[in-house]
Amino acid sequence: MGLIVRAVDSYRDLAAFIDLPWRLYGPSDPWVPPLRMEMKKRLDPRKHPFFEHSIAEYFVAWQAGRPVGRVAAIRNELHEWYHHEPVGFFGFFECIPDIAVARALMDSVMEWLRSWGLKWVRGPMNFSTNEECGLLVEGFDRPPAVLMPYNPPYYAELLEALGFRKAKDLWAWEVDKTTIRMDEVVAMSERIAQKWGPRLTVRTLQLRRLEEEADVLRSIYNDAWCRNWGFIPMLHREFVAIARDLRPIADPDLALVAEWDSRPVAFTIGIPDIHEVLRRIPDGRLLPFGWWTLLRGLRQIRGFRVITLGVRSDFRYRGIEILLYAELYQRAARKGYTHAEFSWILEDNDSMNRPLERIGAQRTKVYRIYERPIEA
Repeated sequence: MGLIVRAVDSYRDLAAFIDLPWRLYGPSDPWVPPLRMEMKKRLDPRKHPFFEHSIAEYFVAWQAGRPVGRVAAIRNELHEWYHHEPVGFFGFFECIPDIAVARALMDSVMEWLRSWGLKWVRGPMNFSTNEECGLLVEGFDRPPAVLMPYNPPYYAELLEALGFRKAKDLWAWEVDKTTIRMDEVVAMSERIAQKWGPRLTVRTLQLRRLEEEADVLRSIYNDAWCRNWGFIPMLHREFVAIARDLRPIADPDLALVAEWDSRPVAFTIGIPDIHEVLRRIPDGRLLPFGWWTLLRGLRQIRGFRVITLGVRSDFRYRGIEILLYAELYQRAARKGYTHAEFSWILEDNDSMNRPLERIGAQRTKVYRIYERPIEA
């Protein structure tokens, strides 16, 4: 039987789409298996708020009756409206090391995007820059942090052979208790605190007032990121949905809000790296015993990922991000965390990258967004 690519239109197809990574990665790979129930929920247009403004089609490549590749074609209508560009996206890409399979998958993506009048394809995005995105091109020896992807090195070779070229790189930085220049961090934060006095304060995010706090954070996020490459604004329901999904694993001491004269102007959120636990649930199933592994493991996590830090545009260049970094890391150290990843950060975002380098962080991973024109 030859190679065919078929759109997902049945429960069997969806199961093959979700299960494919387990066919490709072995126990020695740094890949961290997701929870299957969470993947199923995430891909369901009835449950993911992304589909309130956008659409997607899922494809599986079959060879000799076996799934050998998958990909999602994504039309992000919010991106089209915000950036005024005819760009579609691909995501959830997984493939055996076979250029014919990769070509067949990407041909299906481009044909689908072309039917909507789009001229370029960009990715990977799962589903947008507000979620997992980027193809790992450096740092294959390290497992991904929570909500970050992993892929083997040959994926870049496949995409580049198909005419995809770099659009933008995203960087991941790591710091631990042996490398962080804590004296410098504290000194910088003390200078900032002294300069602004009681006008600038830092408080803990109130998880019990989630929806109210989510609106505050969403307002800061959309203002702080609005000029960043690839940004699309977060809608209320999307932000609340993400907050609700993260709340079971959140550590309130790692979620901070900076206020200027009692007005929230910046925030940062660190998430305990649940991947340290998910690696112990190799089949991605909570039943029958995975849930017990998860509950026990949550108390043993020693790493966290800083998933976002945003400062309102009219409050930049006051050192607020340094104050938040310092407070975040000092709180984390007191609670027994030993290391952190700051990701992802645009390669040309000097205002974020330079302070991290200054405090002793090391760039350990690079993720690449690719793009190519869709041929007529």
